[in-house]
Amino acid sequence: MCLVFNSFVRSVEITIITKCNSIPTFLFRKNILYTARLGMIERGKIKVPTCFVLLLISFLLLIIPCGFCASLNPNILGVDPRDRAAILELQSHFHGFNDGFSISNRSGRLTTLNLSSLNLTGEIHPSLCNLTLLQTLILSHNSLRGPIPSCFNLLTNLKLLDLSYNSFYGSAPQAVATLNQLVVLDLSHNEYSGEIPEWIGNFSSKLERLHLGFNNFSGDMPTTLYSAMSLLYLDLSHNNLTGVVGDFRQALVQLNLDSNLFSGTLPCFLPATKSLSLLNLARNSILGGIPACISTCRELTQLNLSFNQLEYGISPRLVFSEQLVTLDLSFNKLSGNLPSTIVGAPDKSSLLLFDVSNNLVTGEIPSSITELKNLKALFLSHNLLSGEIPERIGNLTYLQVIDLSHNALSGNIPLNIVGCFQLLALKLNNNNISGQIPPELDALDSLRILALSNNRISGEIPLTLAGCKSLEVVDLSSNELSGSLNDAVSKWSKLRFLSLSHNMLNGSLPSWLFTFEAIKTINLLGNKFSGYIPDVISARNEVLFNYKLTSRSGIDISDNALKGAIPAGMFGLQGLEYLNLSYNFLEGEIPAGMGKMFSLEGYWRFPGAFAGNPGLCLEESSCDGKRRPSMLLRDGSEQGLISVKILCVTSFVSFYAGVIGLCCYGQTRNYMLQTKSY
Repeated sequence: MCLVFNSFVRSVEITIITKCNSIPTFLFRKNILYTARLGMIERGKIKVPTCFVLLLISFLLLIIPCGFCASLNPNILGVDPRDRAAILELQSHFHGFNDGFSISNRSGRLTTLNLSSLNLTGEIHPSLCNLTLLQTLILSHNSLRGPIPSCFNLLTNLKLLDLSYNSFYGSAPQAVATLNQLVVLDLSHNEYSGEIPEWIGNFSSKLERLHLGFNNFSGDMPTTLYSAMSLLYLDLSHNNLTGVVGDFRQALVQLNLDSNLFSGTLPCFLPATKSLSLLNLARNSILGGIPACISTCRELTQLNLSFNQLEYGISPRLVFSEQLVTLDLSFNKLSGNLPSTIVGAPDKSSLLLFDVSNNLVTGEIPSSITELKNLKALFLSHNLLSGEIPERIGNLTYLQVIDLSHNALSGNIPLNIVGCFQLLALKLNNNNISGQIPPELDALDSLRILALSNNRISGEIPLTLAGCKSLEVVDLSSNELSGSLNDAVSKWSKLRFLSLSHNMLNGSLPSWLFTFEAIKTINLLGNKFSGYIPDVISARNEVLFNYKLTSRSGIDISDNALKGAIPAGMFGLQGLEYLNLSYNFLEGEIPAGMGKMFSLEGYWRFPGAFAGNPGLCLEESSCDGKRRPSMLLRDGSEQGLISVKILCVTSFVSFYAGVIGLCCYGQTRNYMLQTKSY
């Protein structure tokens, strides 16, 4: 287009020079303002000659069309005409793109076309098939849809084809079967369905990377994939594939079959013992035990067998090399004791994550775990472990998450646990741990989650815990704690969830209790608190219960010995979704401000939140005979009370899961495998 305009402009220049033969040609291109001097001044007015008009037309014809061409892409002029037409047609179809392609310096033919992340929509235009010398085609991270054009079989020089993160649908594109030079094929994150065709494993003898994950493929894995000798990286994760995982004959480097319906037992992957670095078979239905031969893969860095039906004990012969970074065996039916040796040379181990949670493992925690110097996350929860927490656990100075919850561990919290000074989460809840909370825990100034609930911990909350200023979730419920709420708690300025329920705490509720800016849930149920409920508005009137996780925002101070009237400020807390004040000695009327709290579901759906307070006026007529607002309590108080308590429990569980996910997995598991994502 530009060449045509340039020719036309040149002809106009010749015409102008003929008309104004005294004007040098260079003036047309370099200083068009000079032409103003050619005007004639007559009677105080400027008279513009014909040659000036022609000059102006020439300038516009020269600048505007070629500026338009340049806006398409300055490199397009160097593209071979055979490819230029296809590019212009693609630009028109996709409403323009200005970059993303490169050409061969010798022939001018297009060899690379990268149109990723350009918000392209619609179907692929067939003109793309005219770029027959393309070697790299990347259309990923767009909103393209439809089937792949059948003319793709003309792109026989392609070595890399990436169509990932779009909405292509239908069966696996047959046109790809003729692209026998492909080294990388990525069709992941689309909507392909049906069976994976057999040709996928033998259409290209050079294929090294095949990514078909996050589609809707079903049926068995093609047998040709087991013998595709050039294949190094295979990702079929997040599909609906079935059948038994067989033995691969090639030296795979990465195999990801996560989130399918595979069954049968684990093969040994013997041809890959010197190459396999990632093996992810999580979220399938794999049966049987873990064969010891798996550990012969000496280059293995990531092993994820979680969420299967693996059983039996973990063999003592299952000893991995020091290359292993993540080992996830969670959510299976593994039993027996943990082996004393997991990695052959613990002091040289690279292991960052060790997860055997949600199994049937028994016995004590082996002390050899404390030799895994680089460990960042230890998950042994929901097993049948007994005995005490290893004394030398503080040797793991890089540890960020300790989750030993839901076992039968006993004894005290070891003092040297403070050696884990990078700790973000300490979960020892639901065990049989006794003794007191070590005052030395104040050294864990990065700690964000402290969960010690459902144990036999006694004594007071140590004042030194004021040093744990990063705490966001604190659950000390269902223990034998005594004393009052001291000022240590007031220093946890980032607190989002506080549960001290079912202890023997006493004294009055401090005025700062409802002043935490990020607080979402406060649960003091079943203690011996007495005195008056502090007036929240006078303490801090801008408190918002609005931290958005998966749970409801609320306060539960039921089943104590609180007295007096419900302060009006209690209903000035914005975002409060449930409130349980039942079974205290409160009296008087429910403040009229209740009617303005549209977020408070606990009042309307669970009227039992005020039950068990004989002095409260809950009927249509108040204590002094005045009519109460029509919005107040309805029938079903006992049923409502039960519902409130259920709501509190479910709120705690969902909040706890959400914060654990955000706080622990977000900061710790980004060191680890992409394969662990629950």
